[in-house]
Amino acid sequence: MSGPMSLEPRGSEQETLALRLAEPRPPRRRRPRWALDDTTLTIRLPRRGPDEDAISELAAELADRIGPAVHPYEVAALLESEGLSAAVINERYGHPNLFSLASALYERVPRTFPEPAPAADPWRPDTVRCLLRGVLFALPGLAYLLTAPLWDTAGHAPALIVAGLVSWAWGQALGHRAHLRMAAGRHEAGRTLLLGAPAGAALATGTAAVSAGGGPVVLAAAAQSAYLAAAGVLLVLARERLLLAALGPLIAGAAVLPWREPGSLLRAGLPALALAATLGVTAWVLWRTLAVPATAAASRPKMRWSLPYGLFGLAAGVLVLLEGVREPHAPYAVIVLTVSMGPAEWLLYRYRGLSVAALRATATPAAFLLRSAAILALCLLLYLLPLLPAALFTGADPAALLLLAATLWTALLLQAFGAAWPSAALCLTAAAVAGAATLLRLPGAGLALPLCCGAAAVALAACALALLGRPAPHG
Repeated sequence: MSGPMSLEPRGSEQETLALRLAEPRPPRRRRPRWALDDTTLTIRLPRRGPDEDAISELAAELADRIGPAVHPYEVAALLESEGLSAAVINERYGHPNLFSLASALYERVPRTFPEPAPAADPWRPDTVRCLLRGVLFALPGLAYLLTAPLWDTAGHAPALIVAGLVSWAWGQALGHRAHLRMAAGRHEAGRTLLLGAPAGAALATGTAAVSAGGGPVVLAAAAQSAYLAAAGVLLVLARERLLLAALGPLIAGAAVLPWREPGSLLRAGLPALALAATLGVTAWVLWRTLAVPATAAASRPKMRWSLPYGLFGLAAGVLVLLEGVREPHAPYAVIVLTVSMGPAEWLLYRYRGLSVAALRATATPAAFLLRSAAILALCLLLYLLPLLPAALFTGADPAALLLLAATLWTALLLQAFGAAWPSAALCLTAAAVAGAATLLRLPGAGLALPLCCGAAAVALAACALALLGRPAPHG
């Protein structure tokens, strides 16, 4: 017989002994690529495909770290750092290995490339310090208010003004040289100040003595020059609070004036006490600075590098002086202008910080130039706007004061970026032309200062855009 035959139709032997006709096989299920090879006869449990829900949950959990990946291998490294073992990947997510799951997650999560965290502003200004410096520039004027009845104001003022101009010019040059020496160390900067400050005070006193022909005014000029030299040292070494404390007697004496007459002794003694305190504090600060160990010998900056800063200081002093004598109410406006030097310094820092931010926000030189022009206009506007009501309140000519302020601020901006010669040359030209017109009493001399300052401000702004409208100075 050709095969087993059932003893009973449809009997129990149907399960084991049956003559089976050839039946079409069901289509063979295609196994996933990651299935193991079935070349050996083994007992296997049914396999299932990837668990989409579990993978979606994992993708949502890790989306913020998968999105920035540029290759599935980065996702694989992330999964490995999360501690996913091969067994977990196989049983929970239905993938044969780490790289298979990483590829699935990489394809599932959209690419995102977040912007880096904004860097800290390296030019963030110290607001309190800038405002304090502006107040300190004006506080010495209280000494003249206290001592005015004790000396011949009209006769002695020219000698004091000449000494003040020399001190201002010398202080600007010395401050620049001290900052250059600060790069080598505080000891070197202190040594420069120790040698330069007394020399500047002696030069200013000698100039006043020559212009006045001797007399008691030399003593007043010496006191003024000594204070300006000492205050310059403290400002360069960032000891503004100590200077404010040293001026305490002067502030107390001026505060009493509206209520009672302090008398000649206090009028002379309080400024002298403030001067002695300033000199003592300066000596202590220099002693502490020189106690810092000196660094290795470095090349000293050349003297001529500081020359344009001194010339600008002289020109700025002449321009402010011309504004002070231009009209009766102008001296009060000059006080406002002096105090505004603190906010002016704050805006110089803000300009540099905004320019660095513009570097990150623009992609072409033309776009940076436009943004740089907008930043310059914004800073100038913020500086000049508060001066307008101050000029109106003091009765000064607003146009002259605002143009002078714009000239000084733009020149200081160029100096902050090392372009000292353009600012010095333009300010010296404006001061020479306006001063000559005023001294010679030429026709239209009253308009000489605003016209010269206006022309200088426009030229300085053009120089600022030409120099600072490029990315290189801000890098």
